[in-house]
Amino acid sequence: MRAVRRSLLIGVYGLSILLFLLFFWYYGLRGQNRDLEEGPVALAGDIQEVYVMVMFQSELDYWRGIMKGFEDAAMNLNVSVEFRGATQYDAHEEVVVLEQVIAKKPAGIAVTAINPEALNASIDKAVQEGIPIVLFDSGAPASKAYAFYGTDNYKAGTVAAREMARLLGGKGEVAVITQPTQLNHQERTEGFRDTIAREFPDIRVLEVADGKGEIMGSRDAAREILLKYPDVDGLFATQANGGVGIGMAVKELGLVGQKVIIGFDIDKGTLDLVKEGTINATLAQGTWNMGYWSLMGLFHLRHGLVETGEGGSNTGHPLPPFVDTGITIVTQQNVDQFYAK
Repeated sequence: MRAVRRSLLIGVYGLSILLFLLFFWYYGLRGQNRDLEEGPVALAGDIQEVYVMVMFQSELDYWRGIMKGFEDAAMNLNVSVEFRGATQYDAHEEVVVLEQVIAKKPAGIAVTAINPEALNASIDKAVQEGIPIVLFDSGAPASKAYAFYGTDNYKAGTVAAREMARLLGGKGEVAVITQPTQLNHQERTEGFRDTIAREFPDIRVLEVADGKGEIMGSRDAAREILLKYPDVDGLFATQANGGVGIGMAVKELGLVGQKVIIGFDIDKGTLDLVKEGTINATLAQGTWNMGYWSLMGLFHLRHGLVETGEGGSNTGHPLPPFVDTGITIVTQQNVDQFYAK
């Protein structure tokens, strides 16, 4: 009888142990394996999260590629975006627009700086209020913005100088039409001049003129240069309206094909002048990349997926403080690839 009881007890104990092991396997080890099988959770926000892009001269065609990149990133992340901008090339107006956006406390702000200093106080205010803010296209290095997404503009000036030298056969006189108050144009001009001086001793930069960021302002500056220096061989414009303005000037003076012209950006007006041969080449920026990675950076900041340390030193999983979005030379041979589809 005792032997039977002992057998029953052993059986009960064995069954209890078996049930415990089954429970541990199902809710423990099996749960871990299920997590591995399902893979990582995709990045996804809330459609109520609103990220805002702020620009100046908001009607410029140039911004369209950047806006498209911003929108595409928003679709991938399931968040919302808005676009705000100053209508004119006016620093005060852009400051007012940025302050209005900050007051609404969006999930994050991407802004292009009309000049290196004008927006610094507003940018720093946004950061102090806990609003993620990044810069694109044109920077403000002294501000507290977390990152800059755009062209390495000094390098772009170097590329333009080498293309100009190639087209001139390494000899001649050239001029630059720029927008001197804006950091990205300052850097392009500096890169161009430094490269000419360093690498091409038989080319001389005669003048750097202010095109005021406008087609007509650039046209007037180009006419003045062409009349003042009739033997000038080439002109480089550091921004989109500049190339179109130079094109107008050479047409009015009957000089098409007699001067080498290098423009900047790929608005339709510039591309048309490249296609017809008035502009020899233009430099295409990675505009879609600027918009796309600006929103990705903001999203990662908003959700604590990256870290930024004090004084610009990054820790943990760092947000890159600068992303070069690239440059491509556009000529008659490849111009058709750059028209908006």
